[in-house]
Amino acid sequence: MTHRRSALLVLPAALLLAACGSSTSSGGGSSSGAATASSPAVQGPTTGAAACTGAPATAEAPASVSADLSVQPEVTGTDAPPPCGLVVSDVVAGDGPVAGSGSDVEVKYVGAFYDTGETFDASWNRGADSTLPFTAGAGRVIQGFDQGVQGMAVGGRRVITIPSDLGYGPAGQGPIPGGATLVFVVDLVSVG
Repeated sequence: MTHRRSALLVLPAALLLAACGSSTSSGGGSSSGAATASSPAVQGPTTGAAACTGAPATAEAPASVSADLSVQPEVTGTDAPPPCGLVVSDVVAGDGPVAGSGSDVEVKYVGAFYDTGETFDASWNRGADSTLPFTAGAGRVIQGFDQGVQGMAVGGRRVITIPSDLGYGPAGQGPIPGGATLVFVVDLVSVG
């Protein structure tokens, strides 16, 4: 019984350490959009606690993200260690209704890898007016995206940096490798 209890205490700590992985650019193959048989493998981050020890979260919006809501934003990769927690940075503060838990929202977004800036998904790729509708706080999207949208006002653009444990975790999904830190640039279109 003592071994089982010890294992239950060690497992969450190990998962937390694995989820807070560093990102290394290997210069290898990459993928945009969904993985296909003909697309090269995505080079993912390595894992390790060292990358998370000195990465303070900042609320300053990156200057590289456009404030023009009529154009698809671009994400620039970085060599900086990824943050261990969720980081939100408003590029444009909206002036409309504010999204909260339980709000029906519609967003435009670009999802990219933190280290390379390579886009893995974007609503913009389906058309300039294409949006993603979901209920904030209902768990229909990854946890970091869900939390990051809450508090936004309609007409706003926000950069949401999501550590692996609030994203796709150590297993990853589709073109997103396990341990990946993600960056989403989100435009809040409506709150219902």
